[in-house]
Amino acid sequence: MSAMTEDTIPQTAPEEAAATPTAAAAKPRRRTVADLNRGVETIRGYLRTLPGTPGVYRMMNGEGDVLYVGKARSLKKRVANYTLPAKQPVRIQRMISETVSMEFITTHTEVEALLLESNLIKRLMPRYNVLLRDDKAFPHIMITRDHPYPALTKHRGARDQKADYFGPFASAGAVNRTMTALQRAFMLRNCADGVFSSRTRPCLQHQIKRCTAPCVGRVSEEEYAGQVREAVDFLSGRSSDIQRRLADSMMQASESLDFEAAARFRDRIRALTAIQAHQDINVPGVEDADVVAGFQEGGSTCIQVFFFRGGRNYGNRAYFPSHDKNQDAAEVMAAFVAQFYENKAAPGLVLVSEELPEQELLAEALSMRAGHKVDIQVPKRGDKRRPIDHALTNAREALGRRMAETGSQAKLLAGVAEAFGLDAPPKRIEVYDNSHIQGTNAVGGMIVAGPEGFMKNAYRKFNIRTAGAGGDDYASMREVLTRRFERALKDDPERDQGAWPDLVLIDGGEGQLKVATEVFSELGIDDVPYVAIAKGLQRDAGKERFFMPGRPPFGMDAKDPVLYFLQRLRDEAHRFAIGTHRAKREKALGVSPLDEIQGIGPRRKKALLLHFGSARAISRAGLNDLMNVEGISASVAKIIYDHFHPDG
Repeated sequence: MSAMTEDTIPQTAPEEAAATPTAAAAKPRRRTVADLNRGVETIRGYLRTLPGTPGVYRMMNGEGDVLYVGKARSLKKRVANYTLPAKQPVRIQRMISETVSMEFITTHTEVEALLLESNLIKRLMPRYNVLLRDDKAFPHIMITRDHPYPALTKHRGARDQKADYFGPFASAGAVNRTMTALQRAFMLRNCADGVFSSRTRPCLQHQIKRCTAPCVGRVSEEEYAGQVREAVDFLSGRSSDIQRRLADSMMQASESLDFEAAARFRDRIRALTAIQAHQDINVPGVEDADVVAGFQEGGSTCIQVFFFRGGRNYGNRAYFPSHDKNQDAAEVMAAFVAQFYENKAAPGLVLVSEELPEQELLAEALSMRAGHKVDIQVPKRGDKRRPIDHALTNAREALGRRMAETGSQAKLLAGVAEAFGLDAPPKRIEVYDNSHIQGTNAVGGMIVAGPEGFMKNAYRKFNIRTAGAGGDDYASMREVLTRRFERALKDDPERDQGAWPDLVLIDGGEGQLKVATEVFSELGIDDVPYVAIAKGLQRDAGKERFFMPGRPPFGMDAKDPVLYFLQRLRDEAHRFAIGTHRAKREKALGVSPLDEIQGIGPRRKKALLLHFGSARAISRAGLNDLMNVEGISASVAKIIYDHFHPDG
């Protein structure tokens, strides 16, 4: 063991150990070079009888706990690698030093080995594998087919009933919202067959216009079958035709002065529009697909999975697999995908954010498990790349929230103090950002964070009053800081009410730092630390530059949790400022926001309202939905979309 120069092998860090079930029970003892040598000899003893065929191996410690499950094309060659620990990372060296026995299962093919490996990992939860812990069955929408009047219900579990199934949906909340909208739009019953057969008068669902009451003959079997067909068509992705028919029916009812019927059709259109609120991130030309994107920061990984079925987005869910902090995102994602689809069939297309190790083998294994061909693709550009980028953004934000919620806030604040040379960890951090569109409706936002996280009751908004300052970010920041600290000097001159910050963060670069310096100098404040945070080249997260008085600009390690914490603070300030600006802009628009959009005359306005049901629904519509409206070209749709989504 000449490659080993230390008496002990580096141990699992506390953060890493806490994420593993074995380490949570008892802190592992320090492993020595002698332990490593003993583990190597144990493994070498199995090589004489191992075949060169595919299979799965398990490595176990002295208590019989499984440390690791792996698969191999050749068991003999794969296991032989563990007898050369100098070529292995520290994590694997620790595993070898703990190994006292191994078990093997041979398979006919490497695909079978991969399937068995993912099954054993999920069942045994070995501490040295990437582990997917939260993997509940996803809910579906079910339309029964064993009754003359089919029911619309939520379903979770085995598909052993004669029915049409639609899903999966990312959460119970997502399926419940869709169910409610479907009941409003298609008025199908949701009661059990026993309840249906015993009814003598309509129930509350009929009274609130969510069911046509087939239980008491208020609708014929033929008419009800038409409702069912419309619901199936909508859930299968054929929504445009249905909305067009409803819009025509609403117009006919209105022209016939049957305003009650017209209102019912309007409500049905609104219900369908509510389901389609996120059509802007759908994948053009793709009916059924899962989008899997992983974002890694600070030794942790978040993987977002988006579900698209029938051309419609059925929601997303974030996962935080347990893994060694030195494993890269591609390795973690490959292990995740294998385990994620271990108990569910993959759709025909899985879009991933980066190339996975053994990607073709993984696709073959998923195809075998699903019973149909599964293609794994890594889009680099075009329409299919857009949902990947959206999922990556969601993964980054979810990881930030998790780190802010579950990480040690005190440790992060101590890291902030160290990074900026503060005397003590800050108890109150104020972060400032501005928002406007071409100088109009300009606002400033201040968010506050401390040892308990975000202090939302302390957030403040500032309507920019200075003439001409709306389009001048420096003038806007000058006004915001001046107003904030003039008020602080007036209301809390002794600084004993907890309203003074220990640190001020400003979204911007050297210019914004100069503005802050001038404001504090004019107000005679010389003991409040302040830092400007500038986005990196090409606005890449992880490449931020920090500007402080009397100190050259500097950056932080991209994997530093303190950097990620500061990014979260800045992003929260940006979110708050944008939200405040939008609220002000919408109020200024008055009753009809469509009147403010150039190129939208009475005819197009009418077409939009007929299709979506309301101006609010139009503001939430995606680009693809807008282009589906009669008379709305791609360029006009883009103008409308940009009007309601100025930040992209």
